[in-house]
Amino acid sequence: MKILIKNAHIVNEGLITQKDLLIDGEYISKIDSNITDLNTLVIDANGKYLLPGVIDDQVHFREPGLTHKGNIYSESRAAVAGGTTSFMEMPNTNPQSLTQELLEEKYQIGAKNSLANYSFYMGASNDNLEEVLKTDKKNVCGVKVFMGSSTGNMLVDNELTLKNIFSKVDLLIATHCEDEPTVKAQMAIFKEKYGDNISPSEHPNIRSREACYKSSSLAVALAKEYKTRLHVLHISTKEELDLFDNKIPLEQKRITAEACTHHIWFGEKDYETKGNWIKWNPAVKTSDDGKAILQAVIAGRIDVLATDHAPHTIEEKMQNYWQAPSGGPLIQHSLLALLDLYHHGKISLELIAQKTAHDVAKCFQIEKRGYLREGYFADMVLVDLNTNTKVEKSNLLYHCGWSPFEGHDFKSKIDTTIISGNIAYQKGKLIEGNNGKRLTFIR
Repeated sequence: MKILIKNAHIVNEGLITQKDLLIDGEYISKIDSNITDLNTLVIDANGKYLLPGVIDDQVHFREPGLTHKGNIYSESRAAVAGGTTSFMEMPNTNPQSLTQELLEEKYQIGAKNSLANYSFYMGASNDNLEEVLKTDKKNVCGVKVFMGSSTGNMLVDNELTLKNIFSKVDLLIATHCEDEPTVKAQMAIFKEKYGDNISPSEHPNIRSREACYKSSSLAVALAKEYKTRLHVLHISTKEELDLFDNKIPLEQKRITAEACTHHIWFGEKDYETKGNWIKWNPAVKTSDDGKAILQAVIAGRIDVLATDHAPHTIEEKMQNYWQAPSGGPLIQHSLLALLDLYHHGKISLELIAQKTAHDVAKCFQIEKRGYLREGYFADMVLVDLNTNTKVEKSNLLYHCGWSPFEGHDFKSKIDTTIISGNIAYQKGKLIEGNNGKRLTFIR
């Protein structure tokens, strides 16, 4: 099928231009003014903005083994409805993706069930280095190392193992950085002080800024020592920002960083009303941290924006603080949240496109995605900046059935999402039948 998008405000590579865009099959075939083609499906985008589809480099879709929380089919549907066209999913499922065979099983599920384009990280543990070294760098986004325990308990804390991973793995290593001894020491203090009568507002004191900085600085030091391609995920404190360089082009960086929507959007006061619903690892810290992180995104210290989408059931989240798991669903509303920041004058549309698509493609060396360019895969999202989206349980697509944004009225609306040349979402409806494709990498 050919699709002709007319009169769009195209947001791409630092510019906003009003042009037409022609899709032929999987690819963008032409971007120009006044394109005419009689054999096309025409989408009139007058007054709307066309961005490259969001590439989310950190999600937890919970399949296999944790499908009571979510699965690749359900969460990819939510992703598509939110303007995300590609995702990279984490290995802390059940079983964990610690062998090439188990990793390939996830790819098979993705091929069968994912509405969005997909890639899956290979997981590292204290004793699977040989398996990690077999990873195909042209067909796998990277290796995930938990340098701090989180959901799934894949902690890598053996010093020799870390040195071997950082010195021998020849592809991108993505890290979750929280120092485990520091976190455990804080947990003991707060359990002694409060017992079960503890508020979720203490979460950033337990999983503290000191724990984050100590682990992130270790990861950066190891990467500098061994010239590792390191990508530090979900930066949550202003202290960590100085670990990252904004003086060299992204293409030349060996060490990069990611920020997540919730660490920018929420702050310490939100624990009063949202409690465990905004309990994440690393923890949401202060509003000052959120402001500093956003400024670091703008300044280029932080290279990409993502979600760390990580659903849990309502029943799990309603437990006592100590029992309630960390993580929450975000992917259906992450782009809308960024567009709200745009409406408030805090970030430009051009930078949103850069940090959610262009620079993710650069960072991971993704083949022919992340830009609105002739000859590239047709992955894009058409947004209406003048129509609101009210978040209600009735319009959530997450399997878990809740959102930390419930009740919020976003100022924009996702109009159409196109994935590899197929309309996957339009005017509030999913259009199924064409699954996403496996991401490939130029390495």
